[in-house]
Amino acid sequence: MPIKIGLLGKTNTGKTTFFNAATLAGAEVSTYPFTTKKPERALGNAITPCVHTEFNIQDNPQNSKCTDGWRFIPIELIDLPGLIKDAWAGKGLGNQFLSVATQSDAILHVVDVSGSVDAAGRIAEVGSGDPIADVSDIEEELIMWYLKLLEGNRDKISKLIQSETEPVIAITDVFRGIGVKESHVKDALKTTGLEDKHFENFDMHDSKKFAAYLRKISKPTLIVANKVDVPGAEKNFDRLREKYIDTIVIPASTDSELSLRKAEKKGLIKYVPGSEQFEILHKEQLNKKQIDALDFITQGILGEYMRTGVQFAINVTVFKLLKMNSIYPVANAENLSDKKGRILPDLILLKDGATVEDLAKEIHTDLTKGLLYAKDVRYGVRLPVNYQLRDRDIVSLVSAQTKKS
Repeated sequence: MPIKIGLLGKTNTGKTTFFNAATLAGAEVSTYPFTTKKPERALGNAITPCVHTEFNIQDNPQNSKCTDGWRFIPIELIDLPGLIKDAWAGKGLGNQFLSVATQSDAILHVVDVSGSVDAAGRIAEVGSGDPIADVSDIEEELIMWYLKLLEGNRDKISKLIQSETEPVIAITDVFRGIGVKESHVKDALKTTGLEDKHFENFDMHDSKKFAAYLRKISKPTLIVANKVDVPGAEKNFDRLREKYIDTIVIPASTDSELSLRKAEKKGLIKYVPGSEQFEILHKEQLNKKQIDALDFITQGILGEYMRTGVQFAINVTVFKLLKMNSIYPVANAENLSDKKGRILPDLILLKDGATVEDLAKEIHTDLTKGLLYAKDVRYGVRLPVNYQLRDRDIVSLVSAQTKKS
């Protein structure tokens, strides 16, 4: 299953434009509130340099694609309707949307850094809105959703503990459906100083403190400071970085990325998403308005910020926040192919710390039966089943069955 990334934010911040730019899905974009009325899903990509250039060979990707030396790895993006105050309590179908959001592996919080959206998500005069407050409002909704799950299941958790279930397991049980693991709960209890306090003695302050930290570690979040190209937005961008010093804040112009992706799709320019430049292929087919727009992107966006921020935000989320490594499994270590002779056919994303055995499980559970070791294709060395794989490793799994054949 691909990694799931949820797009959260107030209405009119550019979430859907981000979604369209990353996926070319064509979801409706408008300036009136709540254009997105239900979660929209589409595939985008995380992009990483492909290893085939290192070996000077031509690859034949199957579960991803390779363009100009870059591997495009499918990930799922979920565009969620703009959240409103008290969404956690069910206002505006908030329960439904927050449930989907918290089932994501990570969250991209898209905020209008130009301050042209008011507290209710309506278009306002540039600079009149407060992106700092917008981030805080959405974060509070997420925390309250976690708190609601905890407090709403207090009796269930208490009964499990009374039946001699470990407290960590009992609490994890009510959060398991949104991807929370026992390690998250254990860490949250320890960090908030509640590790030795009996759950029945948790007061509301304890519960909210626990919920806030659990939300933070179980749903890695990155802030996308959209509309950074609007005059005056830079000041708010600096404020955001100062306020949320422990969160990655990426400047972005989703409109610019969408324009580039559409022009690239029409064959008017050559552009790899996330690149620091593009090449105009057919200038004669562009009108003055299009040429002026591309000139602005070159100078005002790429010249100032190096990139539009859309693809960069996705890549940072996958490879930094989620700490995924790109692993290339092959059947034949000599020519880097699968059993059908396809060169470097697959790229599998595995969490940092994943082992050879984890790779075998990811490919097929039966592969763990009789697994002996893996062979590192680059260096020709044997890797034990508990070896922790590293980014860009190319490995061939060796089992008792393959040894016989």
